[in-house]
Amino acid sequence: MPQPLMPKATAVWLVENTSLTFEQIAEFCGLHPLEVQAIADGEVAAQMHGLDPVAAGQTTAEDIKRCERDPEARLKLSPHAIPPQLSKHRGPRYTPISKRQDKPDAIAYVLRNHPELSDAQISKLIGTTKPTIAAVRDRTHWNSPNIKPRHPVHLGLCTTQEFEAALERAQRGKKAGETEAESAAAVADEEAED
Repeated sequence: MPQPLMPKATAVWLVENTSLTFEQIAEFCGLHPLEVQAIADGEVAAQMHGLDPVAAGQTTAEDIKRCERDPEARLKLSPHAIPPQLSKHRGPRYTPISKRQDKPDAIAYVLRNHPELSDAQISKLIGTTKPTIAAVRDRTHWNSPNIKPRHPVHLGLCTTQEFEAALERAQRGKKAGETEAESAAAVADEEAED
């Protein structure tokens, strides 16, 4: 069950300003009823300032009054009080220094075993640059004699899901390219017949 932000401060305010039961406050704030009782006794959070859940938009005054009248009723957290989930950062991926020397090995593996992946896809998947990919492909990389093709997932440079998604995109692009080439060949054949 979602909890309000700053649950102890919210519990302090509810204990001081309402006649809700300890169970109601504990369930709303995600605390144990004994902890709420300790807050009421001044043993816990004695110096803490209370947080008004109505002013914070976590519940309504009507909901508090409803629960004060009925000890079996439970406070409900407002849907807009739940903070939005953070989305995954889509910027450049940070690779720890200890794994950076593994990138040429991963590039060599992908170039050898999955030639359908474009340089842009490899660059995005492994977090490298196109000049590095070209250097590994042409064997002009400064560390070429020591490069051993190793799977990028095993090296921790990408996840299995990311790797499979890149392969799937490459396959879809390859099929789309084949259909375009077939249609271009058909148009060329028709023009040759005319």
